Amino acid sequence: MTRYLLWESRDPQEATAVNEFYDLARDLKGAGHDVTLVLVQNGVFAARRGFSGGRVPQLAGVSVLADDFSLRQRGIVDGDLVPDVKVAGMGDFVDLLAQPDVRTLWH
Repeated sequence: MTRYLLWESRDPQEATAVNEFYDLARDLKGAGHDVTLVLVQNGVFAARRGFSGGRVPQLAGVSVLADDFSLRQRGIVDGDLVPDVKVAGMGDFVDLLAQPDVRTLWH
């Protein structure tokens, strides 16, 4: 099993390739890999409850983290998030990046 750390910085409404990246996360998880999706910058909009076209709730088994700074900058609070999305900070992300044998993709 390989561990993947996928970073999404774009809003799915501004770039159609974002949904393809979500598909990658889902497919990697389906193949038995450990997958964490980190939403940063405008990517955090997809974690908002009721987001039009949001596919984050469909990522069963994928650990989804939303950057606390990006959320604050966009006025999104914990209660606004899709269930199972966890808020994390830069220290958490550094710890994830420092783990051995993690494959990281930024989108």
